[in-house]
Amino acid sequence: MLEYDPLACLPSSEELPDSDDTPLDNELQDLIPGLLKAILAMAWADRMDWFFGVDMGIYYHPDLPPIVPDGFLSLGVERFYDENLRPSYVLWEERKVPILTLEVVSRKYRGEYSTKKQEYAKLGILYYVVYNPTRRRKARLEVYKLVNNLYQLQDENPVWLPEIGLGIGMERGTYLGIPREWLYWYNQQGERLLTPEEQAKLAQQEAQQAQQRAQLLAERLRSLGVDPDSL
Repeated sequence: MLEYDPLACLPSSEELPDSDDTPLDNELQDLIPGLLKAILAMAWADRMDWFFGVDMGIYYHPDLPPIVPDGFLSLGVERFYDENLRPSYVLWEERKVPILTLEVVSRKYRGEYSTKKQEYAKLGILYYVVYNPTRRRKARLEVYKLVNNLYQLQDENPVWLPEIGLGIGMERGTYLGIPREWLYWYNQQGERLLTPEEQAKLAQQEAQQAQQRAQLLAERLRSLGVDPDSL
């Protein structure tokens, strides 16, 4: 008997466009999710079961255009397939809906609080994060959790995301030499995870301190008549 595989009839990620050709109209739409991805790459360096996409299309239906959030996180998927990486994120290939999507609001409204919110809820995406840097009277960071098919606003900053094992929040800092408010990941104690720049600076400081301790020890040994180079 001929076996029918419905997935074989659907286009693959290599056959689908890798974006919607809509240019970013705000540099933060690239930098903020890029920072979150870079922090994860350091924090989860030994894990290969996650993927963070930046300005990448999520295909959920073969006859419809993809949804393209500024950033999204999926768990339980391969971090990468091969050296060419993913051209797009295709649900019928991945078989995992992203657990979190991120939208950075620009001056050009793109339906972050209406159509996109509804689309993500229909897909079953657990967390929807919206960052609006231009807001003055309302919260700039909103984290929604899907409960009974409706998004409920979480009020904390940072917001703990137990299904991910991290929190997400905002605070002022410096990234790529730019001092401003950024989004970061946090541990369960509310401590911010360091950026790659901060980790490199910390490692350099620790190396310098270790060198200073070695020099002091060498000087102490010489004062006692011991040649440290002979040890």
